[in-house]
Amino acid sequence: MKRRIAIVEDEPAIRENYAAAFRREGYEVEGWGDRHSALESFHARLPDLVIIDVNLADDVEGGFELCRELRGMSAAVPILFLTARDSELDAISGLRLGADDYLTKDISLPHLLARVAALFRRLEAVSGGGDETVIRRGELEIDVDRLAVRWRGQPVPLTLTEFWLVHALARYPGHVRNRQQLMDAASVVLDDNTITSHIKRIRRKFQSLDPEFGAIDTVYGVGYRWLAD
Repeated sequence: MKRRIAIVEDEPAIRENYAAAFRREGYEVEGWGDRHSALESFHARLPDLVIIDVNLADDVEGGFELCRELRGMSAAVPILFLTARDSELDAISGLRLGADDYLTKDISLPHLLARVAALFRRLEAVSGGGDETVIRRGELEIDVDRLAVRWRGQPVPLTLTEFWLVHALARYPGHVRNRQQLMDAASVVLDDNTITSHIKRIRRKFQSLDPEFGAIDTVYGVGYRWLAD
């Protein structure tokens, strides 16, 4: 069964260029030029992955709002921003809204295809199952089959990337994971600032449930670790 990709981009020529590249790789692709038509389609049927531009015609923040609405519909569907807006503030804003990646349009098509393929590999790894599908570390419970994390019995609403980062850290408590190891575990390519932004978001989500949460430890100059109980 073909994976379904939705591209939300207001420039028809750019949208079709990306769509053609993904179709050549065997994906099914739908394209939308504005937030409202895309959202109407998503309510009817969620795609397997969504690529969003930030500026959508006169709706200069439309991509951010669409990401917020889409993340409210599903915590698991992968979301990538693909935009000409290359400021660090915009990238951080996109990640805070729940995107899995933030890319700029100067990225090459092969690189873009590789990033998307990596996200799909994570989904396939889940559907393929594994020896340890439920991991418990003190107050933490990770259900790999359901891509679900609970802390003190309460669900933590993590994105797909955040889920795999927590999984990589908590699987071996006390072991330091550098940024490359975290990227490998999450099957995604991220720069140092993006990893840092994801970790900050993860901490905030746990702290919203438990203000005393401190299980993710920063080892300066090296990486991060999940503190053993």
